[in-house]
Amino acid sequence: TLVGGACWFFVFSALVRNIERPATKRREMSETQPGLDLDSLSLDQLSQVKQQEEQRLKALTDQYGQLRAGNARFHSAKDALENLKASDHSSSTKEIMVPLTESLYVPGKIKDSNKIMVDLGTGFYVEKSSKDACSFLDRKMKLVEANSSNVLQVIQGTKMNMQNVQIAMQGKMMQIRARQEASVHQAKDASERDN
Repeated sequence: TLVGGACWFFVFSALVRNIERPATKRREMSETQPGLDLDSLSLDQLSQVKQQEEQRLKALTDQYGQLRAGNARFHSAKDALENLKASDHSSSTKEIMVPLTESLYVPGKIKDSNKIMVDLGTGFYVEKSSKDACSFLDRKMKLVEANSSNVLQVIQGTKMNMQNVQIAMQGKMMQIRARQEASVHQAKDASERDN
């Protein structure tokens, strides 16, 4: 039986704790190389910049995936809450499986489906009405969606940076080839004059 007749409603605390992180990382990442003049860099330096941008893109893509997965969990939690409210009229006590971890569930009974325990993160729980719990989930989903959108914009900017670095690298390689060909032609001209 659930403590105090409340329905335990778990909102993933790890996700709640990490929601604010994307905006901070975005600021850090955008400040790493402000106004970098690609034309002034050597081919080795351009290669390093490209490698850094690839690492940044991988980290951002991973973060975007985590945000999308978290948002899906919030949607799933909201659907479960709405199903709970809809089935409220069927019986006074309803048996459920309460999640202790992602793979461990224990049997429980819901005595009052309007009392929901919401995990705020870092081990803090608060009892809310089902309406307030839905509002809480809506706010969290909006926050995650906004952060997802911001991270997606940074991903697009990083992809453009990578393209610019690639173009600069190709330009440097063409300059090197042109210098090598000019050196070969000068050497041929000098050897022809000597003969």
